[in-house]
Amino acid sequence: MRVVFMGTPEYAVSPLKRLVLNQYQVVAVYTQPDRPAGRGRSLVSSPLKRAALAWKLPVVQPVSLKSTEVVTQLAEFHPDVIVVAAFGQILPQSVLDVPSYGCINIHPSLLPRFRGASPVAAAILAGDEFTGVSIMLMDRGLDTGPVLARAQIPISVQDTTGSLTAKLSLIAAQLLPEVLPRWSRGELTPQPQSEAEATYSAPISKEEGEIDWCLPAVSIWRRVRALQPWSGCYTRWQQKRLKIIEAVPLLAVGALEAGQVVALTSATASEAAFGVSTGEGILGVFRVQLEGKRAMSAAEFLRGQRQFIGSILPF
Repeated sequence: MRVVFMGTPEYAVSPLKRLVLNQYQVVAVYTQPDRPAGRGRSLVSSPLKRAALAWKLPVVQPVSLKSTEVVTQLAEFHPDVIVVAAFGQILPQSVLDVPSYGCINIHPSLLPRFRGASPVAAAILAGDEFTGVSIMLMDRGLDTGPVLARAQIPISVQDTTGSLTAKLSLIAAQLLPEVLPRWSRGELTPQPQSEAEATYSAPISKEEGEIDWCLPAVSIWRRVRALQPWSGCYTRWQQKRLKIIEAVPLLAVGALEAGQVVALTSATASEAAFGVSTGEGILGVFRVQLEGKRAMSAAEFLRGQRQFIGSILPF
């Protein structure tokens, strides 16, 4: 089976690796163009491009898939199937029509729940106990095509978007080689998604990371996990951004103002050095990063910020 693989982030690497190890004929890897990054703004390749080059696979980096020239080049690879894993571009109908077995998307949610751009973060924000991977046949809609297979995993209370995405990538890598041969042999019947049960996850912006301390501690804790590693949750201390990297929701003791910083004992706070009062409960904090500084434990941060306990955030 001739495969064109399309993807960009680390999430796409494990499924591609599994195809290569299972000796699928990967005739081309499509990924996003190199982007400027870092302080020097030098061009950086996507994780999938780096992996594809290491395996000596042809790499194509179109700015858009809409041009006739790009579609013609794609057709010249004669793919039997196109596999997509977080490619970052919408596939036009002209591309969907190229492979004989269609275009298959590896989506990191249990469709039709959390279609769209941020399904992993959305599952954590919603407090879901489970999420998973759906392998679907693509159509012109946004993650609306019929589903060929699903696999479900639990969401741990320690999971962040980063750790959960890594788990889902491995699940996708296991599921994909089981689906492709059965699909090509006509052994799978695509199952239409229920529009009545569909939900969507919008792209996450940096502005969503600013903490509203009037929210319940559980909601803020979920947001800290959902926005880790990108874009991060933060408040302000002495006019600098203070990222909350790791935290835990705790019960409040006594009447406190939302945003008030309190000292905690390890016996009551699961080793969190300080907490911040919220609209409901206290957010115990394990790790932070002050703007311009390295990430550190909450205890280490307190040693350098004598006036922090008792202050009201944002400050």
